[in-house]
Amino acid sequence: MKKVIPVIVAVVLIILIGAAGFGAKLLEKYSYSKERADLTEYFGIEGENDVPIILQDEQIEEHAKIFDNICYFDIATVHKYFNDRFYEDKSENSLLYTTPDMVYVNVIGTGTVTGYDADFVESGESYDYTISRYEGETLYIAADFIKKYANFSYELFTEPNHMQIYTEWDRRQVASVTKDTQVRYQGGIKSDILTDVSEGDQVIILEEMETWTKVKTQDSIIGYVENKKLGDKTEEEPVPVTDYEEPEYKANTRDHKINLGWHVIGGTGGNDTLEETVAQTKGLNVISPTWFTLTGNEGGFSSFATTDYVERAHGMGLEVWALVGNVDSVDVDLYTVLGKTSNRRHLILQLLAAVREYNLDGLNIDFENVSLDAGEPFIQFIRELSIPCRKYGIVLSVDNYVPMNHTDHYDRAEQGVVADYVIIMGYDEHYNGSDEAGSVASINFVEKGIENTVAEVPKEKVINALPFYTRIWETGADGISSQAVGMEMAQTYVSDHGIATRWDEATCQNYGEFQDGDRLCQVWLEDAESIKVKLNIMEKYEIAGVAAWRLGFETADVWDAIEEYMNQS
Repeated sequence: MKKVIPVIVAVVLIILIGAAGFGAKLLEKYSYSKERADLTEYFGIEGENDVPIILQDEQIEEHAKIFDNICYFDIATVHKYFNDRFYEDKSENSLLYTTPDMVYVNVIGTGTVTGYDADFVESGESYDYTISRYEGETLYIAADFIKKYANFSYELFTEPNHMQIYTEWDRRQVASVTKDTQVRYQGGIKSDILTDVSEGDQVIILEEMETWTKVKTQDSIIGYVENKKLGDKTEEEPVPVTDYEEPEYKANTRDHKINLGWHVIGGTGGNDTLEETVAQTKGLNVISPTWFTLTGNEGGFSSFATTDYVERAHGMGLEVWALVGNVDSVDVDLYTVLGKTSNRRHLILQLLAAVREYNLDGLNIDFENVSLDAGEPFIQFIRELSIPCRKYGIVLSVDNYVPMNHTDHYDRAEQGVVADYVIIMGYDEHYNGSDEAGSVASINFVEKGIENTVAEVPKEKVINALPFYTRIWETGADGISSQAVGMEMAQTYVSDHGIATRWDEATCQNYGEFQDGDRLCQVWLEDAESIKVKLNIMEKYEIAGVAAWRLGFETADVWDAIEEYMNQS
């Protein structure tokens, strides 16, 4: 018996130790972790001035900053989430904001704003904080100043720094916490604790799972709470912020279709060709002489304008929208001209002076090959020019090439807001320099240009420009070349070379070719037939009208098709 007792004791001890170990494992498995997450790391905070942003119910990659107890956003964040009409002029250390009737200018680093109206009459306003400031190369704008021009709410939290922003106020689900608990980084009792919530605290429900729910706390910490710690869910309607009301941009559009023709003026003598140029036209109601060409980088331009031309055009019932272009400009850097506020202002003042001197009805802005860096200055120029045009009934139209992937920075959507007409240059699908021969304006190309534009611009502001020219292509061993010719010359070319043309359904044009030795000569004709198909597409999209490049290159029968289009209701 004495020998048995130690064995029994040993067995009992082994069982007890095993049970303790098993119990410890059970305890470890089912006990709640008390490890707390580092919220500075959780939010990705970089420095004491850094403020992570919760936008709606997600943390975004952009951060705000706190300077002198004022919240600031960098200008890229402002453009992306709030309002892209803030314009930075680094060359003159200025921040600008443009409304339908004013340009507001803040000298960066100050709390003052100077406003300029359509007549450039100045007014001033001061704030008790610095409106904008540079940190390194980055421009920051005070949140409270941005709120003057955008509807959003923000709330700052400390320990650690982060902020909640709302730009939308949709219905949302909420629930009350039924027992003191923790919000964890992930769903699971072993996940680190982000914060504590108490009985009665309300949380916003983001996503419900089997045993855990993703929530956002009142101080905008997003994590997970056990379902059993939440009460019944209810819906609430947040009160939207409506401090800012989007302004109305009144347009100087006409109550009839536009039929515009560009009149190429090679010098003042070209003004004498007005009558013969429009002699065979039908339904033409706007003429755009190519009068003004940018010169230098300070906002100057050359001019072939005459009052006599305008008076004669008016006598024929034509409005005159003078073209302002840069195609023939020499040593002009568009970024320098438009990027500097004083240069833009000089250009606008000179254009307004010309409008008054010659009694013009409108301006047609034809800035081509706008570089990517000049995109923002370009649209800022259109915004600023639109202010006096709007006030004084001057029609402002802007020309745009069709290929959207190369000209997105022209910002057609904003043009559609601030300008009166957005003109699609519905040609140059293939151009001098193209790596293959092809149509100047196939029907799919034209329709895609219209379709893409009316997706961004109100259709009553969209005008599609037709080509009155054709390219004759030659392809040989030494490469490819082309020349642009008018309709009549193209038809003469076809006749002289005995080319048998056929209707090409893919382009909706008459196509012809012939072999000249080792060279393949091709032509996709623009003629009355091809123009009529394009006009039918334009009628389909119910756009504002038609334009033509260029007057004098067309055959008379084209005007029958255009007149029919103009007479359609």
